[in-house]
Amino acid sequence: MIGFIIAGLIIGALARLIKPGKQNLGLVATLLLGIVGAIIGGVIANLLGTGDIFELNVIGFIVAVIAAVLLIGVAESLSGRRAVRR
Repeated sequence: MIGFIIAGLIIGALARLIKPGKQNLGLVATLLLGIVGAIIGGVIANLLGTGDIFELNVIGFIVAVIAAVLLIGVAESLSGRRAVRR
């Protein structure tokens, strides 16, 4: 469980480095988006037959980072809409 949290934090941090611009996300949001990205990467790697959902492998890690980048974009667009409504 601790390894999953650490992997989620690393994946979230890498996604924030890859995504251009400044993100208004805190450490907890980065961690949660990284964990969700890791789950998505694990599921896709499992579907491709390269590993288990909770097993860290290269394809799963790459897909997890890409998924986390996309999730950061979604989180930014959702937070931007809320800021406009106020």
